[in-house]
Amino acid sequence: MSSQESYLDALKQVIDEVVAPGAASVDADGAFPQAQLDALGAAGILALTVPASCAGGGAGLREAAMVVRELGSVCGSTAMVVAMHYAAVAGLAAAEDKDTLVAIAGGTHLSTLAFSEAGSRSHFWAPMSTAVLAPDGATVRLDASKSWVTSAGQADSYVWSSRPLSPDGDAAGDVAGDVGGGAATGPMTLWLVPAGAAGLSAAGAFDGLGLRGNSSAPLTADGLVVPLSAMLGADGGGLDLALAAILPTFLICSAAMSAGLIRRLATETAGHLQRTRLAHLGVSLAQQAGPRAQLARLQIEADRTWAHIDDALSALEAGRPDATLLVLEVKAAAGEAAAEAADLALRAGGGAAFRKESVVERLFRDSRAARVMAPTTEALQDFIGRALLGLPLLGDV
Repeated sequence: MSSQESYLDALKQVIDEVVAPGAASVDADGAFPQAQLDALGAAGILALTVPASCAGGGAGLREAAMVVRELGSVCGSTAMVVAMHYAAVAGLAAAEDKDTLVAIAGGTHLSTLAFSEAGSRSHFWAPMSTAVLAPDGATVRLDASKSWVTSAGQADSYVWSSRPLSPDGDAAGDVAGDVGGGAATGPMTLWLVPAGAAGLSAAGAFDGLGLRGNSSAPLTADGLVVPLSAMLGADGGGLDLALAAILPTFLICSAAMSAGLIRRLATETAGHLQRTRLAHLGVSLAQQAGPRAQLARLQIEADRTWAHIDDALSALEAGRPDATLLVLEVKAAAGEAAAEAADLALRAGGGAAFRKESVVERLFRDSRAARVMAPTTEALQDFIGRALLGLPLLGDV
């Protein structure tokens, strides 16, 4: 999949043949979109951002964002699962976990993030879970109560956060120091946790307002044991890895999903105005100035949202000094824009949009998720304010 045209053609075929026909039932049944993901994997879309050296597509964040935007205009649940997968791949690539990346390149391996926890909620940068090095110095016990893990119980692997290693025994500290490059210097360590690990369990099914098929559920680790080699990056270096590689991918892809949703709202609204007539006046809604103005506002918001994302991507690609600020902005801005656009589309569609069978009704519910998904809009606004004032993103000021 070496060209933009080829991956977009493959994506369009999967969307037309599998994702779009199944979107309504994924939402209605709260069903994980396994058939959609199987088709995306077979088409090379799940491997799109895996480095070419690991047999992947070798594409970057711009291509990932375009995939999620297209999916977001059709099925929010599928888009969210793929966005989290791309975020996990970014972390695995930064940590050079070649074995897992090669598995993902095969098209049948789905990964995701397991960051948010019951104890610290959406403050993903403050894990409460523990990682204890066994006396043999070769294995680590993970204990955690993770909350709202996308693809919980469905993914093949989890990029997992914990506090830095705690040695269990006098000799273990030397081993941890050797592997981690010395004493842990940060609040978080990342791990690659396989889905089949003993002690790992998903707690219940997801029954949410929107994104109902993304299987976002709590995960519990009770004495889960992984080899020390499952550590991604340095002990205590997980937050740096997350901020440098994982968070930008998640924020951009989340924003792209909202951008696709807004674009679809504009398309659905245009169709409604064209086919709906005011019989007593002998005109269609498209012939009314008020409804046309509502459609115009939706299209302006769709274009403005994508332009913001495109500029953030360009800033990252060029290494511009405003790149960090723009990346922090896009999810907050796009999420709020999507929610407001959904309100507008619901009003423009009236009773026809308010029914359960309406695409607008589904998009309205899906649009609410970005506001509460970590990092929340409020957390991002705080980050942005700190950045503008030259303050550290985290910690006391």
